[in-house]
Amino acid sequence: MNDPLHNDAPFAAERALALRVREHVVRMAQHGGCFIGASLSCTDILVHLYSRVLRVRADAQGDPERDYFLLSKGHDVPALYGTLAELGFFAKGRLAEHLRAGSHIYWHPNRAIPGIEFHSGSLGHLLAVGAGLALDIKLRGGAGRVFVLLGDGELDEGSIWESLLVAAAHRIDNLIAIVDRNQFQANCRTEDLTPLEPLQPKFEAFGCAVRRVDGHDFAALDGALGTLPLSPGKPSVVVCDTVRGKGLPSLEGRADRWFVDFKPDEIEGLVAELHGEALATLSSAPLHVR
Repeated sequence: MNDPLHNDAPFAAERALALRVREHVVRMAQHGGCFIGASLSCTDILVHLYSRVLRVRADAQGDPERDYFLLSKGHDVPALYGTLAELGFFAKGRLAEHLRAGSHIYWHPNRAIPGIEFHSGSLGHLLAVGAGLALDIKLRGGAGRVFVLLGDGELDEGSIWESLLVAAAHRIDNLIAIVDRNQFQANCRTEDLTPLEPLQPKFEAFGCAVRRVDGHDFAALDGALGTLPLSPGKPSVVVCDTVRGKGLPSLEGRADRWFVDFKPDEIEGLVAELHGEALATLSSAPLHVR
C-alpha cells in the first residue's frame, strides 16, 4: 500500500475529519460495543465520499436530483453515523445515544436517522436495491448516482453477482459499487475461508468497469471516484484495499477484534492511541514545499 501522505497534501481537512470520525467510532465501542475493525477500515472511504464525491447536502436531504449512498455492510454504521454527525446531518450529541433503549442509533442503518437512505443489516441486499434506484433514475432522465459500499466478505453472497449481471445488462452506469477490501470477514481472513482473488477480473467478467486503489489514500480515492462512470454504459466497481482497525495499531489486522465492547477507561486509552498514531503519521510525512 502506498503511504497516503506522500500524495494527499491537499486533503488535510479530510484527514482531520477522518480522525474525528474514528474517535466517534471508538467511543461507540462501549455500553454494548460495535464492529470496530471494519468501521475503522471504511472511515476514509466514507469521509472522502461525503467530502468530495456525493452530491448530497445536510440542508437539502430530499433533493430529488441528489446522489444516494447505501451502506450494504450495515454493521459498520458507526463510521457512517460519525461522518453524518460531523457534517451536520444531525447533532453530534446524539452519538452518545448509541444502543440506548428507544434510540434509533443502533447496530444497523435506520431511515429514522437523517442522512440514512435505506435500512440495511442482512448482507448482500443493498446492491440490488441500489441497482433498482439507479435504473429508476435513468428511466426518469435524472442525473443522480447511487453508491453502494460493500464488505469483501459480503461478496460471498450470490445476490451481489446477480445484481451486477442485471446492472450490466441494463447498462446502469450510474451505479457505483465500492468494496472495503480489508481481507477479513468476522473472525477469519477471507482468503482462508472463501478465497476472493483475483477480484478485478471477476468484476470485469460480470460486465463492470473496475479500479483498485489504496482505500486510505485520499488522492487515490479522488482519482478513482472523481470522474464517473469509469466506463460509459457499465456499472463501476472500485475495490479499496484497506486495513481492519486502521488508526489503532493495537487492533489493526486482528481477527479477534472484529467486534469489541470496551470499558470507559479502555476507551480513553484507545482515543489517546488514535491521536498519537495520527500525530506520528503526520510527523513522518514528507514536507511539501510549494
